[in-house]
Amino acid sequence: MSIEIGDQAPNFKTVNEANEEVSLSNYKGKKVVLVFYPFDFSGICQGELCDIRDNYSAWMDHNAEVLGISRDSRFTHAVFKKQEEFPFSLLADTKGTIAQEYGVWNETIAAAERMTVVIDEKGIVIFKIHNGIPDARDHSGVLEAITS
Repeated sequence: MSIEIGDQAPNFKTVNEANEEVSLSNYKGKKVVLVFYPFDFSGICQGELCDIRDNYSAWMDHNAEVLGISRDSRFTHAVFKKQEEFPFSLLADTKGTIAQEYGVWNETIAAAERMTVVIDEKGIVIFKIHNGIPDARDHSGVLEAITS
């Protein structure tokens, strides 16, 4: 079952690329943009995250926190983040638990499908894009969701 607009976003706990514990509940009172993607260093994923990097300041100006999530380890995330100079955290979902809770885990390839959700200050999903693995997302609607 996929998460839908109006749903309470499931809380989760994991680690980021720096091995710091991250929980969605830590961001209560802020808008959060969760960006699920299949793999670090893959063409479409890299392009999407670089696009977010290039637009991140506008999102941050509106008090939004961006968190990338894939099944890759914190070690892989650390190298990917450094190489691409991402100003946002990459979260390790090595067993797909978070992706399963959000309804985007693809069992066939053991990775998350492409989904971006914006969660408001109260933890409610207010925006969603869900694409298949081969289909890049258009994030142009994220800023509007953050500012609404």
